[in-house]
Amino acid sequence: MDLAHLLTEQHRPELADLDLRTTGDLVGLMVSDHKHALDAVAKVAPEIESAIEAVVDRMRSGGRLLYVGAGTAGRLGLLDAAECPPTFNTDRVVGFLAGGEEAFLVSKEAVEDDESQGAADTDLQGVSEHDAVVGLAASGRTPYTLGAVKRASELGAVTIGISCNPDSQLSSVVDHPIEVIVGPEVIAGSTRLKAGTAQKVILNIISTIAMVRLGKTFGNLMVDLRATNEKLRDRAKRIVAQATGADAESISAALAQAEGDVKVAVLMLLQGIDVEAARADLERENGIIRNTLKDRA
Repeated sequence: MDLAHLLTEQHRPELADLDLRTTGDLVGLMVSDHKHALDAVAKVAPEIESAIEAVVDRMRSGGRLLYVGAGTAGRLGLLDAAECPPTFNTDRVVGFLAGGEEAFLVSKEAVEDDESQGAADTDLQGVSEHDAVVGLAASGRTPYTLGAVKRASELGAVTIGISCNPDSQLSSVVDHPIEVIVGPEVIAGSTRLKAGTAQKVILNIISTIAMVRLGKTFGNLMVDLRATNEKLRDRAKRIVAQATGADAESISAALAQAEGDVKVAVLMLLQGIDVEAARADLERENGIIRNTLKDRA
């Protein structure tokens, strides 16, 4: 396959003297380039919105959000997925990568050329019609990623593609294409740069807004965090304080009774109810605090 036509592979003639420039000049150049990546993301806001609605629809029905890719793109998916359990108390955001988890630390770029392996790994993830699968490929033509999203479609999952080239192959095989056109890189073909930045920003937007829509926040407070270390336990107390205005003693007591569950503690204090009632209210309203407050208004 001729890759020379891809925008992300293009050489920028004006940077032919890159290695002769000062460090200060190079810093300014790269900062400007990454700002351009954010501008490119802003241009595809409607496509991102549509993709998020599809993700939320599947997750509300008990499905998962899965990221798949190779190289930098795949690693970005794993990174975003890894942050969701402590931040949003969910294991339903999953990433898988060409070459497996080992490829996160040690590059295995050759494996990205195997389309059938992408399909096989999708099967191994147990993808179904309940899930949303996001394929990541700056080039938009990575065989592993194409194989994964094609198989996900066959299994009934809704599919999203994030690429950095216009009219990409990936866009042609997914339900929700997102083409964030960042242009050629400072170092020709090195899509870990502004293409990677753009993809990372989009993943942040998708997962964060999906979690907000699913009731994982109360206002902008992280009420569904997993308080598994001292920093997070302290944050949990501060979140309960900000949400309720209660005193430190009441907060500590509520969190103890709620076994560290911030949502339950917040509801107990706001509504003046016991832990069992708070849990029942949250279960009835799919964990959305605001809906439980309306119930008792």
